[in-house]
Amino acid sequence: MRITEAARQLGTTPRMLRYREALGLLPRSRSEHTAQRQYDDRDLAAVRLALDLERRYDVTPAALAFALRALAEPSVAADIRNLGYRTGRLSVPPSQAEIDRERALRWLGRSGVLPPRPR
Repeated sequence: MRITEAARQLGTTPRMLRYREALGLLPRSRSEHTAQRQYDDRDLAAVRLALDLERRYDVTPAALAFALRALAEPSVAADIRNLGYRTGRLSVPPSQAEIDRERALRWLGRSGVLPPRPR
């Protein structure tokens, strides 16, 4: 279907559909060689899901597109994770040395995780 009909079915405007497409919130067009994109059920389902997520989490289409980018690009995810550690929104994972120390203490029965043996 054409963009006008797709927008009508979704309760949005053709301009907003083009904006969402530019942000990467629609499946890639399978007919890139034609001048006008034809929308199918898969496209409409993706837009409906995006609209639902935007409403549910009170975010903009641009914020949702960035979230997808963070999931798809490991370097972006690492940068966001680093920001989360620095702002205190994420707890810093234990270092390998801390993990090894805790494991050794548990093995020896000296950790707070295992009760001390009765003597």
